[in-house]
Amino acid sequence: MKQVTVLAPAKLNLTLDVTGLLPGGYHALDMIMQTITLHERVVLRKSRDLILRLPGSRIPANEKNTAYKAALAFFHYTGLLAGVEIEIHKATPVRAGMAGGSADAAAVLVGMNELYGAKLSITELCAIGATIGADVPFAILGGTCRVQGIGDILKPLPPCPDCWFVVVMPSVGVSTPEAFARYDEVGSSVHPDSAAAEAAVKAGDLNALCAASGNALEECSGAKETPAIKRLLNGNGALASLMTGSGAAVFGVFDDEAAAKQAAAALRRNYSQVYLARPDRWGARVVHSRRPAPARNKGGKNPEQKSHPAE
Repeated sequence: MKQVTVLAPAKLNLTLDVTGLLPGGYHALDMIMQTITLHERVVLRKSRDLILRLPGSRIPANEKNTAYKAALAFFHYTGLLAGVEIEIHKATPVRAGMAGGSADAAAVLVGMNELYGAKLSITELCAIGATIGADVPFAILGGTCRVQGIGDILKPLPPCPDCWFVVVMPSVGVSTPEAFARYDEVGSSVHPDSAAAEAAVKAGDLNALCAASGNALEECSGAKETPAIKRLLNGNGALASLMTGSGAAVFGVFDDEAAAKQAAAALRRNYSQVYLARPDRWGARVVHSRRPAPARNKGGKNPEQKSHPAE
């Protein structure tokens, strides 16, 4: 195999609570996380060198990028003396709290596992991912999960009740370290009930899930446009609206496709980055692989080379 293509879903936080501090200064979290059908596409090709490209993106393609770090971590873990060319087609807004970079890292790990036939387990991939970023293990697993600790304790849940998400990115992003620093200073009046949200997911009760939703970082994120976006989402029929992660993206939950599309159209009058998505049941996964052309047959012609779906 010489090339694979991986889908890397963005994520939303249906709940996010800060439950304390852990050794080393990390915040203990309790969250319901959900991958959505807003995907980045990551193409991996065998190469002698480690090359990263992000066509059309302003994100620097250097060794600080999580995808680059993921490739290095994979080679270090497996001991393979090889290289890879990584091409990332960005779709998720930056500094949005949607784990775009973590999803790319997850896609690199999953894709390289396929590309090089390493046969690492999901547990091994998640362990490697945890060394790169707190959201990477979830980005590998995907679907609906209750996530605790610093993101390293994952509990898979049944699929999220059927719904639509309208995601709005404001004009200014948020720095995650700064958001947590402000939380340490001022705290929050919002502490969502992730246990109730988990029960709602298991019961397939979208209304109860929305009632339990919330984000403890929302008040201290510094994202000034959040209240206005929430008012517009709620005014256009959202069952719930909240910021995701440490911000700055805000999303509304809808139980009706037509209402969601109407809300998205309304929000686009004020914001340039508005996305319509649904819950995704998986994390990063290989959707296309290309194998080397077979040897010529006796007639001197190559048999037709086909793509081999990896799912």
